[in-house]
Amino acid sequence: MLPLLLLLSGCAETSTSAAEKKTEGKLASSVQQSYGPPAQVPAASRNAVMAAHEAMQAKNWAQLPALAQQARADQELGEYPMFWYLRNQIRSRSESIPAGEILAFLEKSQNPYLHERLKADWILEAARTGDFATVRQLGNVDLNNSQVNCAILHARHMGNSRVGASQALEAFRPGNACWDMMRQLSAANVLQWEHIQPLLRDDIEYDNKANARRYAVMLFSPAQMKDYDALIANPKAWLSGQSGKAQSQEQEELRTLAFSRLARQDREGGYAFLQSTGNTLVSAKNRQWILTQFGLVSVLNLEDRSDQWYRQAGEGFRLSEYNHAWRVRAALRQPTIDWPWVAKTIGMMPPAQQQEPVWTYWTARAQQAMGNTAAARKGFETVANDDHGFYGQLATEALGRKITLPLQAPASNAAELAQIKQNRGLQRAVSLFNLDWRPEAVAEWNFAIKSLNDRELMAAAEWAVQESVYDRAINTSLLTQGDINFRQRFLAPFEGKVGQQARNVGLDPAWVYGLIRQESRFVPVARSRVGAAGLMQVMPGTAKMVAKKIGMSDFSMSDVNEFDTNTRLGTSYLSMVKSDLGNSEVLATAGYNAGPNRPKRWRSSLSGPVEGAIFAETIPFTETRLYVKHVMSNATWYATLFTGQPQSLVQRLGTVTP
Repeated sequence: MLPLLLLLSGCAETSTSAAEKKTEGKLASSVQQSYGPPAQVPAASRNAVMAAHEAMQAKNWAQLPALAQQARADQELGEYPMFWYLRNQIRSRSESIPAGEILAFLEKSQNPYLHERLKADWILEAARTGDFATVRQLGNVDLNNSQVNCAILHARHMGNSRVGASQALEAFRPGNACWDMMRQLSAANVLQWEHIQPLLRDDIEYDNKANARRYAVMLFSPAQMKDYDALIANPKAWLSGQSGKAQSQEQEELRTLAFSRLARQDREGGYAFLQSTGNTLVSAKNRQWILTQFGLVSVLNLEDRSDQWYRQAGEGFRLSEYNHAWRVRAALRQPTIDWPWVAKTIGMMPPAQQQEPVWTYWTARAQQAMGNTAAARKGFETVANDDHGFYGQLATEALGRKITLPLQAPASNAAELAQIKQNRGLQRAVSLFNLDWRPEAVAEWNFAIKSLNDRELMAAAEWAVQESVYDRAINTSLLTQGDINFRQRFLAPFEGKVGQQARNVGLDPAWVYGLIRQESRFVPVARSRVGAAGLMQVMPGTAKMVAKKIGMSDFSMSDVNEFDTNTRLGTSYLSMVKSDLGNSEVLATAGYNAGPNRPKRWRSSLSGPVEGAIFAETIPFTETRLYVKHVMSNATWYATLFTGQPQSLVQRLGTVTP
């Protein structure tokens, strides 16, 4: 790869030279989002863009430069053909990167998103090949992309600029560029034991073996890595070969990790082994953390004894936020809730975690149960005022109020709509949506709205409604901070049809809408990574089963995205699941996401009746737990909108019995 410095300055690079420092960040974006009337697009130029899209999808890359020339007069989308071509040149490791062509594109580009996206791709490839001079010269990128941010930090470090551990840890998200940065900073002792060891423990705790091993390599020698691999495979056998006090912090850590793996493989035998050998093999503080691993695995299996392990662990040591949360949940699902202990376990959390709506609410519940009325009321008021979701609704009811719509901001007026329709980025996005190029359209839309204020966001959301791009309307409206419009945030497109389908099978239309909003955001062509399709994200096997049960003799999988077919199959299946789960909406919502057998097992683990909110909060699958809370909250807002009457989430959640 030809270093960018040579192209910019014509002189050779020597380490971090004066010439490089002069050009560092030279290509930082100067392309700004512009406004103006929609461009007049020549038909021939738009046809060239469409032909280029087909060529791109078919990987006929050689056709793109000529089509790019033909597309130049398309002032909306005409940059896409050359962007696709250059992006492929960057990503194709069999081709040399055409630095001159990329620089020319970046210099002339009038599309801020494509400018930043192409620059980001170049940065990632340059960092991968060790061309950190080019990364530094390209400068920052106006994209929220963790891998690009890691590549930039890595390049700064390699150019002798100081990169602190806190910067690296804040930027890090699992991905190739970030792992490369972490390995380099670890080798340079910027990241040390106290930075990496907690990350290793967190991934061991989360059972993410691949990521955990990456951290382990940074901490342990090659010989110690043989021990690490052995203890991951068979912790009991490995620990049986250990004796006496640990001779190093590495040996102590390996033993600690081995005991934590025992919690997953054999809780009874592992705990007995810890009791008999732990005092010798590991320190008292590490035994505390090990006990929380037994508590965590136990509560994820919905065992009441989990709370005892957490209590035995005590306090005064680092715990992940994930495990902090489950320590509270273990307390909440006890047959008799010890509310002072609930309050204490929340108080052990980091301050920022304690202030999340969920834990502010449960702290207030604990204060209420302990008779601290003023403290409880203050907590409920905080959540009710700051959160419009699940816990804000519960807090509203805890204050003795029914759930009603908050004060709504005035709808966008004609002038605001006219102004937002002058936004070039949104114009491009709408044109892309009209071509059914959703990946490009969503990316352009999201980039265009980044710097909009509340009124502009509401106007953009209204434009999305007019274009029937309902997911962008909802997501854009959700970004407003002061001005709130629930009729945008809780759109109800296809209202008559969906409502009728729901009523046909005896379901509450508000609940069905709450579920569709969470499943697909009303995108009819939505398809998940596992094959779920359409508005109600119906799985192929489920579709075939339901079609057979309801006598849909003409059903074909090719029709699963079609509106009537999808909603008929989805509502019929939801009705079946609800009937099979005692007509409980909260259980049926969990079953729709995780399969109906899982909520049956979760319910059977209960030692007595529990309120629906506690059942929802202690669902052991993170995705399903969040899904249930979102759907039930959505349904409550839709019921408020549909009926015009105050609603109760508590009543909708009901009580779950074994």
